[in-house]
Amino acid sequence: MAYFVNLFSPETHRAFTNSDRTATGFSASRLSTAQRIQTADVFVCYLTVVSRWCGLLEVVDGPYRDDTPIFFPSDDPYVIRFHVRPLVWLAVENSIPVHEPAIWEQLSFTRNLEHGSLAWVGRVRASLARLADEDGQVLTDVLNMQAVEQRVFELDDASKRKIETHRVNRADKVVTVSVPEKQDESETSDLVPTHEVRESHQIQALLAGIGAQMGMAVWIPPNDRTSVLAERPDVRVALLERLPLNYDTTTLRTIEQIDVLWIRGRYIVRAFEVEHTTSVYSGILRMADLLALQPNVDIKLHIVAPLERRDKVLQEIRRPVFSLLEKGPLAESCTYISYDSLRELASQKHLAHFSDSVLDEYAEGEDE
Repeated sequence: MAYFVNLFSPETHRAFTNSDRTATGFSASRLSTAQRIQTADVFVCYLTVVSRWCGLLEVVDGPYRDDTPIFFPSDDPYVIRFHVRPLVWLAVENSIPVHEPAIWEQLSFTRNLEHGSLAWVGRVRASLARLADEDGQVLTDVLNMQAVEQRVFELDDASKRKIETHRVNRADKVVTVSVPEKQDESETSDLVPTHEVRESHQIQALLAGIGAQMGMAVWIPPNDRTSVLAERPDVRVALLERLPLNYDTTTLRTIEQIDVLWIRGRYIVRAFEVEHTTSVYSGILRMADLLALQPNVDIKLHIVAPLERRDKVLQEIRRPVFSLLEKGPLAESCTYISYDSLRELASQKHLAHFSDSVLDEYAEGEDE
């Protein structure tokens, strides 16, 4: 058994996390190096940008060539693949910083260096660099222990900014974008009346319940799950722990923050934003972000809001900035549903026999 470095960027780390984790990949230029890898060798995974050790993958077979997207939704450059068995896979916050004493003071290429030195970087600069057996064993022992302990290593502000900034490949150039985190309701409780926040969770629970009765899997953002399940404990069986989607990291970060998703298999059937704020901006912006990032996406989008905010929602959806998206005007893809209409739908008997198309009878769009 031998140990080799497998580099992950924050983007590819997230993509692998959201995959079935049975295959890892390298660029075509690494083919000759990849051919030295044997079954039962171990990839020691290193997370670039934030300099952390994040996992151990045991080689099952390979290399083989496969263009099926794993790390990017299209034109995935990591086509030299290995089937792997994840021995350890850590979230970013649980991944071990390279300067952690348990590692830094034991690895052959760091233990004699001062903290802050960059003399070690060359040893993990390229994927498939071979590690000395003693170093591989040190990392294996520490990562296995961390898989049990799950210690949290908080990211500093600079690292958070690096993680939250993403590159998007446009047809004409590469652009840098950021995806703002969805605010926890407690952060805005002084701006939004408590009863409105509670009602928004009730509506999320109602949407989750309708979707579950129609046989859908349901996604609720992690920050909202406790409140939604307090309203509808029965929807727990339909809730997904992670999204079974093969999008790039930036798109996934956007999708994960949408209030409710109905999912069938590996496809999003409907996406809902529940707008309980007077400005009605946040949900509409998330929908527009999704269409900007994935202009070919074919998902029915809905803004759900109280009846008194109907005109405001429809007006905002038609703003010029949302009318000039590559896919076309947001108003062509995104419709409005009132709280009252949703409650009416939820009261229908035999929802299990309905298809999701029934939503179109309750939705209002640009021509209404």
